[in-house]
Formats: sequence, C-alpha cells, structure tokens
Amino acid sequence: MSVAGSARFPWVPAYSVFEHYLVGLRRTWRAGVFSSFLLPVLTVLGFGFGVGAYIDQGVGGVPYLDWLVPGLIASTALQVTVGDSTWPVFSNFQWVKIYFSQAASPLRVGDILAGHLAFVLFRVLTTIAAFLLVTGLFGALRSPWALVTLPVVALLGLAVAAPTFAYAASVSSDNWLAMLFRFAVIPMALFAGVFFPVESLPDALRWLAYVTPLWHAVDLCRAATLGVAPQWSIVGHVLYLGAWAAAGWLMAARAFRRKLVV
Repeated sequence: MSVAGSARFPWVPAYSVFEHYLVGLRRTWRAGVFSSFLLPVLTVLGFGFGVGAYIDQGVGGVPYLDWLVPGLIASTALQVTVGDSTWPVFSNFQWVKIYFSQAASPLRVGDILAGHLAFVLFRVLTTIAAFLLVTGLFGALRSPWALVTLPVVALLGLAVAAPTFAYAASVSSDNWLAMLFRFAVIPMALFAGVFFPVESLPDALRWLAYVTPLWHAVDLCRAATLGVAPQWSIVGHVLYLGAWAAAGWLMAARAFRRKLVV
C-alpha cells in the first residue's frame, strides 16, 4: 500500500505485522495445542472431577467444577499471554532480530508493537474460545454470560502482555524470563483465586492477590460463567486492568524505541 493509503488507514501497517505472525502460526500451531488447550482441559478433569469429588458442598454452594472453570479460563489466558510475550519478544531482539528488519522498513515502532500485541490477543482469544466450547460440553458454564469472558481475557491479555513486552525487551538474558514465570506467573496462578477463594488466605497474601491483574479477571470471569455479580465493582475491575494495559504500553513503547530507533 502507498504512503498515502497508510496515512488514510493507520491500522494497515500494524495489521501487516499481525499478518506476519499469522503466517508463522499456520506452520507451528500444532506445537502449542498441548500447552494452551489440552493441558487446561486435563486440569479441569483432574481438579474439577477428581478433587471436586471430595468437596461435597462445593464452594459457596457452587459445585467445585463450575467454580473452578472460570479461574482456569483466566489463568490459561495469563499463561498463554506470558508465554507469547517473553521468549518471542526476546528472540526478536536478541536471536532472530525480526524487529530490526521490521524497523528498517517504513513500519514505525508503534506499528511493530501493536501488530505483535494484536497477535498475542488473537492467540488468547482463540485458546479461550476453544476452552469455553469444551467446558460448555462438560456442563460447567451456568450462564450465557460466559461469552463475556472473551472480552475479559482480551483485557487481561493486554494488561499482562504490554508490561511483559517491556520486560522482555529490557532484559539481557533469557534467564530473566524463566524468573518471571517462577516468581510472578506461578504464584499468581496459585494464589489469585483460581483454585480456592482468596478469603482463605492470610490478610497480607490476600491483599497481594488483589493487586495482581489475574484476580480481577478471575472475579469477572467467575461472575460471568456463574451468572452472579462479581465481588468487586465491574467498572473498578475494568479500570484497574486498563491502567495496567496503558502503563504497560507506555513502558513497552519506550523500551522498543530505545532499542530500535537509532
């Protein structure tokens, strides 16, 4: 497309970056099926039917499987987001250096960043859509509002991906990426209300759970799939996740610009 055409449709350059990743996904999608889809489904079977069989009263009167599924939806979205926002970003700077090739074209830093973020959100949405289909077949979705989990996980994905892009663009070794999983992702998945209510945690850990973006997405997803009101304000959840996304975008744009603009 011409420069004039790009000016008329400013989203086109970012879409070309997004399309680049889609072409690559057509060749590699099979490798991610287990981690992004089959593993969560096996977790549903193991925890929902296995552990859930020993929880007679469920959680708050809700069968454990039905209570667990929305937490796994948000947790799966988190893990897919971080997985696609760490090593791929680090590799594009340090190993294959795709970002530098893109920056040498008429693409701007914002186009490169927006296109890659859009691909991460695409991965999250397609993974969760398949997850919803399977859990719906298990009868674990109690309300048609469950479809609202898709925009919720999209917002969670942006809130997590943007700062993770900034982090992956700034570290000098991929060892720092493994540390992110060890000290941030795993604790979030364990203590942000996915497997048990955060109210059962000590006060200090409970407030740490509330600070994480994952808890806010879990609360919204659980409200949607159960057809009940969330524990906290819907507007408050959205604004909080939006603040993470906006701050992350600014940090990522700064980190990308520092490396790509000479």
